[in-house]
Amino acid sequence: MPRVRKGAARHRKHKKVLKAARGFYGAGSRRYRMAAEKTFRAGVMATRDRKTKKREFRRLWITRISAACNQRGIRYSRFICDLAAADIDLNRKMLSEIAIADPAAFDKIVEASKIPAE
Repeated sequence: MPRVRKGAARHRKHKKVLKAARGFYGAGSRRYRMAAEKTFRAGVMATRDRKTKKREFRRLWITRISAACNQRGIRYSRFICDLAAADIDLNRKMLSEIAIADPAAFDKIVEASKIPAE
């Protein structure tokens, strides 16, 4: 049997990796070995940072809501607790958007949360 040297398969594999590494700096976009390492690390970082992105946005929303609450003389923690007690189901993303875009509506939400639900 003839010896198989994987020429075409290896060429396809190298092309795939180098295409994924397009735009990387220096040898990371030109040499297969470095490109393979860089694309692997890029994938690891992308997976990690998808989680980090969610965490950072939640922190941003909480900061915005807290600032809006401070302007109205109420603490953030008290506001969130009162919202739950008043059975108002708004997530932090929506609350921060309302606080920025429609301060009058946020005032109404703050007032509605102060009234205990019984």
